[in-house]
Amino acid sequence: MIAFLGTGLLGSGFTRALCKHGESVNVWNRTIAKARALEAYGATAFEEPEGAVRGATRIHLSLSDDAAVDAVLERARPSFDKNVVIVDHTTTSPTGTAARARTWAERGVAFLHAPVFMGPQNALESTGVMLASGPLARYETLTPALAKMTGKLVYLGEEPERAAGFKLLGNLFLMAFTTGLADMFGLARALGIAPTEAATLFDFFNPGSMVGARAKRMIDGDFSHASWELSMARKDARLMQEEAARAAVSLAILPAIANEMDRFIAMGHGQDDWTVMAKDAIKR
Repeated sequence: MIAFLGTGLLGSGFTRALCKHGESVNVWNRTIAKARALEAYGATAFEEPEGAVRGATRIHLSLSDDAAVDAVLERARPSFDKNVVIVDHTTTSPTGTAARARTWAERGVAFLHAPVFMGPQNALESTGVMLASGPLARYETLTPALAKMTGKLVYLGEEPERAAGFKLLGNLFLMAFTTGLADMFGLARALGIAPTEAATLFDFFNPGSMVGARAKRMIDGDFSHASWELSMARKDARLMQEEAARAAVSLAILPAIANEMDRFIAMGHGQDDWTVMAKDAIKR
């Protein structure tokens, strides 16, 4: 039997998929109505986490943060089966994850962190990406079960906090990407271009294809052979800022980028490739 603690958007999708695959699933959620709604799909809801985990061989969690994970596990701990395995899908801090793994190892309870790049529909359809890190033997034992929950399962190493770190890296990129899109639509409004028209840019321009090459240039430190000089990139940023200002449109991320460009130009990097702005981040 499996226990799933935390049945919000992601946890409810996971639970429904597990039930569909024939698993017996006990569920708990702070808002009990969300747990009870899953009984229609075959789950059994409990008002307390200790009731949900009683008899479970595997406990999955999808909660809000480190504090919630620690608090819920402590509440449930008295009812743990002696051979239970904890699989935490919560996005947590690497520091907190490492400490949590040490704590449960000292208590003789197996723990694996397995955060995901998924939306609710991915969890329901067992698609998307699931990361994992921790003892290799434990990961290999859990692989058949975890692989059924995702489209792609990625093991990142023995250090229990590695998956947490990669999850934060991915989320940071998504935040920058989404805010960049918001700025693009803001500039489009300033230029009198409708958002639907602006989005057609990606019908013929695929910036995703450039990510790997840009990352390699940054890591290699190949800044002197410019494909786009920093000074010229700063000129383009100035044009964008001027057009936005004329239309009284506020941009969120571009001003910070422009300030960073100015800092590196002041250090003498104006003729270098604009990826030189990664120089401080990638120090050898």
